[in-house]
Amino acid sequence: MTDRTTAVTPRWPLPAHDYWSTPFAESLLQHLDLCPGASILDIASGHGIPAFYLAEQVGPAGQVLAIDLSGRQVEQARAVQGSQLPWLRFECVDMRALPPHLPCFDRITGNLSVMFLRPNRFAALQGLLAHLKPGGQLVLTFPSLGTFDSLWRRIDQEMAVRGLLVERRRLEAYLAERPSAEAVRGWLDRLHLVRIAVTESPLIVATGAGQAFLHHPLLRGGFLDDAYECFEDQGLADEVMTKVSEDVGSFTPLMAQRCVLSGWKP
Repeated sequence: MTDRTTAVTPRWPLPAHDYWSTPFAESLLQHLDLCPGASILDIASGHGIPAFYLAEQVGPAGQVLAIDLSGRQVEQARAVQGSQLPWLRFECVDMRALPPHLPCFDRITGNLSVMFLRPNRFAALQGLLAHLKPGGQLVLTFPSLGTFDSLWRRIDQEMAVRGLLVERRRLEAYLAERPSAEAVRGWLDRLHLVRIAVTESPLIVATGAGQAFLHHPLLRGGFLDDAYECFEDQGLADEVMTKVSEDVGSFTPLMAQRCVLSGWKP
């Protein structure tokens, strides 16, 4: 499938105001070989970036099944969709344990998805590939190893000053578990995919100090929550994170590593 449709002006474009999901989705689309009539499984579909765009591009002759474990996100995406793009379906499904009756697809995509394949990402990828047709393409994006390292160092420093050994070990374990571009390339090699491509590009996330940092819509929705989970005492967590929030100049600009992996099933 090589008939690309990037020249089409979409009615369902990637939202310009989303400074996190959209840049990752743009990386995904740069690697995705997309054409009308294709069938796509979109994992970790969230609120529909880029599922709506994909559905418009494949057209009514194609199909897009967008799955997410969050029932709330699925319902939100369905509300946005309404009766439009009837060949696009949003379903609440665990992408780590796909139903055996699920068909095979021409493409499997997943924006900001690899981190949600825990605890065994390799086995989860194997399960996904069981539903990819021979000659089909897998394209996934994720924030790779190195994302926000300056922030993690500052949090660790604050923990060290306070002698918080248990919390530091938990933070260290969380950071060690993050996948790197090198690691995911190894997974694709072990899965015998061909025409493998794994690329990274930097993405800066802006933030203010104090409450602007602590309640940042991206950071507190995910990354900061991971830091808070290192504490048993949430009062202590608030104290540590408040201190960190007053020192944003020491760890900004916040740099994410935007990684995209692509491979083809023989």
